[in-house]
Amino acid sequence: MLIKPKKSLGQNFLTDKKILNKIVDEVEINNNEILEIGPGTGNLTEYIIKKKPKKIYVVEKDKQLTIFLKNKFDNKINIINEDILKIYENKISNERLIVFGNLPYNISTEILCKWILNLKDVFWFKQLILMFQKEVAERIIADFNTSQYGRLSILSSWRLNIKKIFDIKPSSFYPKPKVESSLLVFTPKKKYFKLKDPKNLETVTRVFFNERRKMLKRPFNKLFKNALEISNKLNIDLKLRPQNLDTNTYYNITQEYENLRS
Repeated sequence: MLIKPKKSLGQNFLTDKKILNKIVDEVEINNNEILEIGPGTGNLTEYIIKKKPKKIYVVEKDKQLTIFLKNKFDNKINIINEDILKIYENKISNERLIVFGNLPYNISTEILCKWILNLKDVFWFKQLILMFQKEVAERIIADFNTSQYGRLSILSSWRLNIKKIFDIKPSSFYPKPKVESSLLVFTPKKKYFKLKDPKNLETVTRVFFNERRKMLKRPFNKLFKNALEISNKLNIDLKLRPQNLDTNTYYNITQEYENLRS
């Protein structure tokens, strides 16, 4: 059965055996439950199976591919034919999962943000091993005072430690994407800044980074009636720009925003 990648679903199948091997060597798969997002034709799935996981769940939106995967792996995997953006991941298993994902470029940040904003006190995953377009990966791991730093960096590092593993050339995929990819590993933080609702962090960072070239005075005035009082309390110079504040400062601003609303 010949499977043609669908452009509409952002399908680029990873075919490089050396890279597939390196990915599964990144974490302890043996006797753990695994969730794979967008397995495609099951190239990575094969390598995961060789590492003897306790159970594998795969989420595949493409109906044709789910039939292909069923024929290829039969009862070795549990197939969920759904859109990943519509799934409650914490209901997939009672165990914490190790998640692999060659995420479609067009929805990769949406998937990551959804997972972060829906996090409860107890994580539903042990680790995320995710592939992004290199440019997006750089934004996720960016530090403050750099041009890539923004909402994605602040949201991602709120409750997760992030490590870049390696870049992947377009030639490792079929069809070849126009850009390089990067593999990132996300691990839950034991200690993190407590917020009442992570969606407030999303709101605050959106207000700031919608006008990233403007001085901080503007977003502060949009969020707070007592902008000067809050900025003085947090020791923030309103002549700076959004990219000049570190992640912790944004968590403190969000806390002030929540206090006003409670």
